Amino acid sequence: MKSSKFNEAQIINILREAEAGAKTADLCCRHGISGSTFHA
Repeated sequence: MKSSKFNEAQIINILREAEAGAKTADLCCRHGISGSTFHA
């Protein structure tokens, strides 16, 4: 399994932004991830 380029704290912060109401497309663009990676 390939290791993530994000550590746990970064992943948690991205998910918190999503819960706060940020658009998924904006989050993915800002953090450099694909939409399918975000939803996985």
